[in-house]
Amino acid sequence: MDHTLVDIIIVDEYFRKPLGRPTLTLQIDVATRVIPGFYISLEKPSATSVGMAIRHAVLPKDAWLADRDLAFAWPVFGLPDILHLDNASEFHSRALTRGCQQFGIDLHYRPPRTPHFGGHIERLIGTTIGEVHLLPGTTFSNIQNKGDYDAEGEACMTLKEFERWFALQVGIYHGTIHRALGVPPMTAWRDDQTKRTEPLRLPADQQRFLFDFLPFEMRRVRRDGIKLFHLVYWHGALTTLVANSVHKFPIKYNPLNLSTVYLELPGGEHVIVPLRDKRRPAITKFEHDYALRALRERGRGAVDEQMLFEMVSTQRSIVLAAVTKTRGARRTTQRLVDALIRGEPPTVHLEAREANEQLAAPNLDGPVVPLAIEERS
Repeated sequence: MDHTLVDIIIVDEYFRKPLGRPTLTLQIDVATRVIPGFYISLEKPSATSVGMAIRHAVLPKDAWLADRDLAFAWPVFGLPDILHLDNASEFHSRALTRGCQQFGIDLHYRPPRTPHFGGHIERLIGTTIGEVHLLPGTTFSNIQNKGDYDAEGEACMTLKEFERWFALQVGIYHGTIHRALGVPPMTAWRDDQTKRTEPLRLPADQQRFLFDFLPFEMRRVRRDGIKLFHLVYWHGALTTLVANSVHKFPIKYNPLNLSTVYLELPGGEHVIVPLRDKRRPAITKFEHDYALRALRERGRGAVDEQMLFEMVSTQRSIVLAAVTKTRGARRTTQRLVDALIRGEPPTVHLEAREANEQLAAPNLDGPVVPLAIEERS
């Protein structure tokens, strides 16, 4: 697995004006050269983008393809035995390490100063990105190739449209004869499956698979709930855990949407825990951090939940007023819309002890001000 900045300018969905270049997280199966999965976003590489790419690679893709009105076959799925990575910080996150341990995935890191160890994924990135240079809005790979081409002026594809185009390219690649294999990657994959003595491994609970790759913090369950990032979360299922308040639980969160956290019980089950005040809008971790920094710059040493949401509301108003005027504001709005949709909590409630009440859907209330997603290990 590796990341690359794609050589194309993406436009927003509302004004169809330039936003910038997206980031692609891509994977390759070394034995058959098929692409198990990918993830495209307007964010920098992070533990979250790694987790999203792994989920896409591991799970069957029929529903994913149907959601995008794509009709080709992509029968590549299953838990890998080994994941080869370079030494970027997002590949050393606690979330990735713990998730891979839980599913029996060995992490093999590229030795320092040995770029040839990543040859398979580097060549695949070169092949796939080369096709991008035929699209309107391409930035090409260098200034010489670009010449006087106006990439921003020609840009016309949204992030969703580019994701769909890239998925179609994956289908074409899978059906094209691979020079090193002598057969198309999909043929090599299907041949490989006929030789397997055991079926492909899949997570027992596919719908909750991403939980195991989310970042987490250890927290106690207090009488007033779980406190994380100056926010308070509560669910009736936590009542039985309050008595044992000396014990800390892993509290997992999706930086793309902080409206809900996921408490992991000792047996591995999860309790979905929403914000105690369900009137709060869904926010992202990067806008939370921006609001917290702004409050502290104003001399607010003690910060509470109300202050944070008031600051976020102010930031949203500023962006909304500027969205028709500047590319930065349009990019900000698009990034947050994409983040909140991708990070939306599951609608089906997890069974865990007495956790059986239905949770309200998060309130997605307007554009907000994001920064880059950066999880620390």
